[in-house]
Amino acid sequence: MTDSNDNPSLPTNEPVQQPLPLAFVHGEAVIQKPEDLYIPPDALEVILESFEGPLDLLLYLIRKQKFDITSMPVAEITRQYMEYVDVMRTLKLELAAEYLLMAAILAEIKSRLLLPKRSDDDDEEADPRAELIRRLKEYELVKQAAEDLDLQPRMERDIFDVSVTPDDSIEPVIIQPDVSLQDLVMAFSAAMQRAAAFEHHHIAPEALSTRERMSKILQTLNTETYTPMEALFTAEEGRAGAVVTFLAILELVKGQSIRLVQAGPYARIHVKLGSHHEED
Repeated sequence: MTDSNDNPSLPTNEPVQQPLPLAFVHGEAVIQKPEDLYIPPDALEVILESFEGPLDLLLYLIRKQKFDITSMPVAEITRQYMEYVDVMRTLKLELAAEYLLMAAILAEIKSRLLLPKRSDDDDEEADPRAELIRRLKEYELVKQAAEDLDLQPRMERDIFDVSVTPDDSIEPVIIQPDVSLQDLVMAFSAAMQRAAAFEHHHIAPEALSTRERMSKILQTLNTETYTPMEALFTAEEGRAGAVVTFLAILELVKGQSIRLVQAGPYARIHVKLGSHHEED
């Protein structure tokens, strides 16, 4: 009996892996790499820009270690900063130029902090970290403002303008709202308030004149007999007439045209023409 593996011409049941295409050009699979294919040196290089500059890297290190910007340890920050710079230099040399400048500034600050201070120096030297701290604070404010702006909704990123034209055969379905009695009362109240705001205030002429009532009282009284004061009031004129009559009596008493007499407490008041000075 002959084994199928001994005779390669016989078919086998094992699956055969087909060669995978390198690419698809105009819908056709390319199996073999062309001999004249040119691949640039940096074509497959991926650069992740984690930091936007040396200040961004410094701020990242300070936040990572939870340091205070105003009292950051320059030695530790410089050591970590140089580690990042060395990594970036191995990846791409031209990216490390501005970072090397910041490394020199950190080295200068570190050396100035390590120098001993002279006891006879009266002028107190400023903190060498002050300028760097000021720049870091300003950069932190700008960076935070940029992050806050980036969180705002943006067209074509968070909000998309959609325009839809419905078909002519589509008819809108109008849903009539249910109006309750309370809604009607509220609408009527609002209409009444708007109408009251546009009302005009009309001033009607005075129906009863105080001057005319004074003349009438003088014609009713005389100098011989006393007349009860309530006889001067007319009930048909109502409250307005009573007020006008009372004001007229006060004006006449003030002008010494009539005199008032009362026999005792809570007694009736009588009126007649004349002044109180005539009997003195």
